[in-house]
Amino acid sequence: MTKGGMESVEVFTSEGKGRGLKAQKEFLPGDVIFAEPAYAAVVFDSLTQVICHTCFKRQEKLHRCGQCKFAYYCDRTCQRAAWLNHKNECSAIKRHGKAPTENIRLAARIMWKIEREGSGLSEGCMVSIDDLQNHVNSFDEEEKKELRIDVENFLEFWPPQCQQFGVQFISHIFGVISCNGFTLSDQRGLQAVGVGIFPNLCQANHDCWPNCTVIFNNGNHEAVRSMFHTQMRIELRALNKISPGDELTVSYVDFLNLSEERRKQLKKQYYFDCTCEHCKKQTKDDLMLAVKEGENKPSAETVKEVIQFSKDTLEKITKARMEGLYHEVVKMCRECLKKQEPVLGDTNIYLLRILSIASEVLSYLQMFEEAADYAKRMVDGYMKIYHPNNAQLGMAMMRAGVTHWHAGLIELGHGLICKAYGILLITHGPSHPITKDLEVMRVQTEMELRMFKQNEFMYYKMREAALKNQKIQVMPEPSNETSPSLFHKKE
Repeated sequence: MTKGGMESVEVFTSEGKGRGLKAQKEFLPGDVIFAEPAYAAVVFDSLTQVICHTCFKRQEKLHRCGQCKFAYYCDRTCQRAAWLNHKNECSAIKRHGKAPTENIRLAARIMWKIEREGSGLSEGCMVSIDDLQNHVNSFDEEEKKELRIDVENFLEFWPPQCQQFGVQFISHIFGVISCNGFTLSDQRGLQAVGVGIFPNLCQANHDCWPNCTVIFNNGNHEAVRSMFHTQMRIELRALNKISPGDELTVSYVDFLNLSEERRKQLKKQYYFDCTCEHCKKQTKDDLMLAVKEGENKPSAETVKEVIQFSKDTLEKITKARMEGLYHEVVKMCRECLKKQEPVLGDTNIYLLRILSIASEVLSYLQMFEEAADYAKRMVDGYMKIYHPNNAQLGMAMMRAGVTHWHAGLIELGHGLICKAYGILLITHGPSHPITKDLEVMRVQTEMELRMFKQNEFMYYKMREAALKNQKIQVMPEPSNETSPSLFHKKE
C-alpha cells in the first residue's frame, strides 16, 4: 500500500519483527525517502516558556497565548498555525486551572485529533493510531502503576463536553506514546525539547547499523511569501544506496555502546530482542573494548580496575556537571585519562567518553588548545566505530572543527569542518539550519586558511585584532544530556 507522499515506500510484514517499511525504488545517500508532519507533538514541561509550541525553535522572545497563558509562540504566524491543535487544549487548561504534564498533553492532543477526524487513517498516514503497538502487556509493575496515574490525571483534565473514551483506549494511547514517542530537537539539533507521534516513522524497524537516518526539521515559518513556508516535520533520509525491495531501517539507540548494552536498552525500552547482524556477530565490540597492545600489554586485572575507575568517574562527573562544577569535571577527566592512557586502546568507549566530556567542558571554559587535542583523539576513535555517514559523527566533527578554529589551529579546524559538512549534507540536507551554519564556517575557514598560507604572521595579527573587536563565540554550556536519542522514553 502507498499513501499521500509515501509512494516510494510500502508497509510489509517483516519476519519476526511485525510490520516494516520497504523501498519501492532506488535511493542514493542523502535522498529524502519521505517527510512526515507530526500527528501530535508537545514541548517538554521544563521548556514550555523558551521553546515555540508550533515549530519547536528556541527563541529569545516568545509571544504568550493571551487566553491560557501557557502556550508560547515565535510570532503570529506560528500562533495561527497552532490554533487548530491548541484550541481545545487552551480552554481545557483554563477550566483545569493549570497545564498537565507533557504525557497528558500529548495524549489529549491525539484524542482531540481523533475526535475531529476519527481514528481511521489520517491523511498521508499508512497506519492508524489504533493499529500502532502499545506494549502495555509487557509493562512491569512500576510502569503499570505510572500508567494508572497517567490515566487518572488524563480523566481529570479531559473536558466533560468532549467525546468520551474508555480506559482501555486511553491506556492504548499512553502505551503508544511510551514506545513510539519521537524526540524533537531545537533548530540547532543540540537539545531535546519535545516529543511527537509520527505514525509512518513508527513502521520503520530498528537495526544497529541502519540504511536510513531520521532528522527533525523545524520548518521555515519566517519566509515572507507563504509559498516558501515549510512545515515542521521529520525526514527519513538514506545513508547509503538502497535498492527497490530493501527494508528501510533506523537505529533507535546510539551505536557507541557494546552490543550487549544496546540489546539491554532495546529490550527495556522497546520490548524486543535485537537480532541485527552487528549484535549477533558483536561487530566492533573488540574496538570498543580495545586495550594497549605490545610488550607493555596490561593484565586483565589492570584493565578491569581501570574500567571500574572510569565508570565511577563518569558517575561523579554527571553529579558535578549537574551542579555546574566544571573545573572539578576537568580535574576528574585529567585524572581519569592519566589512568586510562597506558591501559586502554584509542577506540575504547570509556576513553572516548572521557575525551568527549573533557573537550566539551574545556571548550566552554575557553581552554581551547587542550580541548582541541582531546576532540581530535575522540573524532579519530569515532571514525573507526561509527557508520561513515552517522549524524552523531558529523556533529562531533563539527564541534571538534570549531574547537580547533578557536585554538588557532586553522588547518586541522578547516579539515574537520569540511568532513563534517560532507556528512551533514547526507544526514541533514543542504537546507537544514545546522548545515547552513556549517557552510558559513566552511567558507570562513577556507578564506582564513588561504590567508594563513600566504602570510602566517599577518594571519595571526589580523585574527588577534578581530577577536579583540568582536565578542568571542562562546561554546554552549555543556548539557548533561547525551545527544538526543531517537525515541523519547519517559524517565
